[in-house]
Amino acid sequence: MKLLYGTGNSGKLEHMKDMLSGLDFEIIGLNELDLYISHIDEYGNNPLDNAKIKAMTYYREVKMPVFSCDSGLYIEGLSNEEQPGVHVRRVRGKILNDEEMIDYYSNLALRAGGEVKAKYKNAICLVLDETTVYEYDGEDISSETFLITSKVHPKRIKGFPLDSLSLNIDNRKYYLDIDDYDRNENKSKLARGFRDFFKRAIIK
Repeated sequence: MKLLYGTGNSGKLEHMKDMLSGLDFEIIGLNELDLYISHIDEYGNNPLDNAKIKAMTYYREVKMPVFSCDSGLYIEGLSNEEQPGVHVRRVRGKILNDEEMIDYYSNLALRAGGEVKAKYKNAICLVLDETTVYEYDGEDISSETFLITSKVHPKRIKGFPLDSLSLNIDNRKYYLDIDDYDRNENKSKLARGFRDFFKRAIIK
């Protein structure tokens, strides 16, 4: 079975392929279908709403199994109105590029004293056909609590700008500097959550 991952972010596509490698289906990207949708109005109030909006939009275009994910960033100490939530890249009506995001969030941390605690809440929606839709936003696919620092790491990973500001809360190392074993261990916890979702949905 082929599953379309409905995202225009090539970094996220490769990350998902890596997490789900070995399962009994193939993940393809939009470029493999020569599909282009200029804009999807992600008007949902939470990650699960937006994941479903995206998945259903792509499904109506391609009429094949498709899934989409969405994330919300939640920072301790901010009011509900101030939370980035699902609008991590959108600030005062502007969509930020990677470097603009790094600048914005590093300054936010600086104003809070140099660092803030944060967490990503993730959600996924899988559409197999018009009547078979699976949605999930459990804790096992959300991130661990981490620190956003005002001190910017020089390394960049395209599509994941906040990795350049993110510290492990236990050892205070940048995730970009954590050795492969520990980094893969953290990734594997998230991967297990996503793999379990697909096993429940399509691998009976």
